[in-house]
Amino acid sequence: MNSPNDDPTASVPDFWQRLIAANKLVAVCVVGAILYVAHAAFVPIALALLCALILSGPVETLQRFGVPRGLSAAIIVLLALAASFGVVDYLWAPAQEWFDRAPRDMETIKLKLSPVAHFVTHVEDLRSSARTIERGPVAPVVASGVSVESAPMLIFDATRAAAITTLAFVVVTLFLLVGGPPMLANMAAAMTSDLRSSHIIDLIEKVRLEVGRYYVATALINVVFGCATAGAMALCGLPNPILWGTLAAVLNFIPYAGSAATLVVLGLVALVTFDGLGGVTAVIASYLVLTTLVGQVLQPLVVGRSLQVNPLLIFLALWFGGVFWGLAGIILSTPILVACKVIAEHAENGAALLKFLGPPPLSSALLTKIRNVAKRV
Repeated sequence: MNSPNDDPTASVPDFWQRLIAANKLVAVCVVGAILYVAHAAFVPIALALLCALILSGPVETLQRFGVPRGLSAAIIVLLALAASFGVVDYLWAPAQEWFDRAPRDMETIKLKLSPVAHFVTHVEDLRSSARTIERGPVAPVVASGVSVESAPMLIFDATRAAAITTLAFVVVTLFLLVGGPPMLANMAAAMTSDLRSSHIIDLIEKVRLEVGRYYVATALINVVFGCATAGAMALCGLPNPILWGTLAAVLNFIPYAGSAATLVVLGLVALVTFDGLGGVTAVIASYLVLTTLVGQVLQPLVVGRSLQVNPLLIFLALWFGGVFWGLAGIILSTPILVACKVIAEHAENGAALLKFLGPPPLSSALLTKIRNVAKRV
């Protein structure tokens, strides 16, 4: 007599499950390939979606005061563009001054780092000698560069591409703000049932509110952080402190990588500005203190732990976003993770994804300290 385990049809459900899982993996790979190849088309749309999520709150505020939604969207977009161009125009002169000084500053940095450079050069010479002995002489490589005749055409192509991308970004943002929830409702209703479309619209509304709240809180934190950085750089004697404060505030929207880039820039500027190591140490130490206070105290206090994501996933998102879409991918990586966490919180089967995206659990000692402070308050 055959046992149930010998039934050849018993493995059919497992086969279909594996086939469905394989199809999902293939679909993810295909979507990733499309996003990578057609990034020039998708980048302005994705940035426009993010911008529409952030600016939808002010648009609806104006609408409550009786301003038509189309006019509200146009006013908010124009104000955002005017503010962006104003900041760029204000900081253009000091930034241009530092760019003009860059060749001379690089020579100064080379002189001050000459002991380290000599050591690195010596190590590279030893490695080159070892490779030459092992492999034999290496054929010289002919350097290829951009000709003087083709440089204007390359500049024109880059400027045209940037202008087209910016125009597409502004137009799509404006359409998304003007359409608002009714447009999303019509699109969702056309593709799904009424019950399902209402659930999708509810999820979109929650994502819009949470992502908007996250970015408003982050923007306020970064403004405070930029002002504190500018004040600290002024006290340390660094020239153009407002420029460095603005740079710190803008780059702080990018987790980890933004703070690291700002630290490198401030360290190089301090190395060029000051003759001794005292000023360089003061600049680096003051920035490290400020970024630690913001990252470990102010941001968890204002943003809250509910919207925090696992730091490892943030780093991986920054890495793959940069590989796929460059700077735009780095900008979009964190809000995409936050949106996924909000969706997981309100989805029917999102518990596993929520646990996967969530931050590491706090230690028992830290939890005890937090509870004691809460009791005292």
